[in-house]
Amino acid sequence: MFERYGNTGHTIFHGDALNILSNEIASGSVDIVFIDPPYNIGKKFSNFHDKWESDEEYVNWAYKLLDECIRILKPNGTLYVMTSTQAMPSFDLYLRKKIVILSRIVWHYDSSGVQATKYFGSMYEPILHCVKDKSNYIFNSNEIKIEAKTGAQRKLIDYRKSVPSLYNTEKVPGNVWYFPRVRFQMKEYENHPSQKPEALLERIILASSNEGSLLLDPFAGTFTSGAVAKRLRRNSISIESQEEYIKIGLRRVLGWQEYKGEKLLCPQKKNIKINRTGQKPDIIQENLFNADSTA
Repeated sequence: MFERYGNTGHTIFHGDALNILSNEIASGSVDIVFIDPPYNIGKKFSNFHDKWESDEEYVNWAYKLLDECIRILKPNGTLYVMTSTQAMPSFDLYLRKKIVILSRIVWHYDSSGVQATKYFGSMYEPILHCVKDKSNYIFNSNEIKIEAKTGAQRKLIDYRKSVPSLYNTEKVPGNVWYFPRVRFQMKEYENHPSQKPEALLERIILASSNEGSLLLDPFAGTFTSGAVAKRLRRNSISIESQEEYIKIGLRRVLGWQEYKGEKLLCPQKKNIKINRTGQKPDIIQENLFNADSTA
């Protein structure tokens, strides 16, 4: 059983991802799939506990999802896959038999929380960039260029060229990406334990789709993929099993202001002033931000 909500260009499913993918999404119908499934590391997602009985049970479940994601991709479609550092080797070995892995991306970030003291703590998450046909896929390199620091900041001259000239000031990103994690107080923050930053999804969507393309996210969570797709004039299908997070999608993607009599508001933000002692913060004012977090 599931519920469906939608408007022109954007659909939200409330239900089990595997069931909906298998029974509701046609083969070869989606341009880009972004899958960020539970990592099997014990987090709580509303009423769902992200922990399987064994690693083998987890990867077997995940393999079924990956098969469905490949099935629904168009011949020139692109698949982005995230999982934990522990599980990614299993995902990688499985996918390389089914699809072409173009890039193995590292998303690294700051960590201001508790640090590991007996080993090197993890400060990155891996992403696989996959396509069905390595001779036919979308990659809009000009849409995602970033500053080339050697050329732009140091103004060095490349003497290897026939006519010496300045290094380029822009370049296509490599496979190591730095984007800060979404923290409380940030404008885009939603109440969710594993929110992905809009900037990360923007790079993925701009690179591997065009205006009017259809993106599918089977574990929508805070619906960042759908919200960014909407802002970038793409269409989207989002799937989420937890009602608590469905309400985020109805607000961010479909623009709903109310759900079953409940007003859909952005999370409460607080203006916080840190004491000079560096100890307990003083809360000096509370504001309720009602603006769309994707603005």
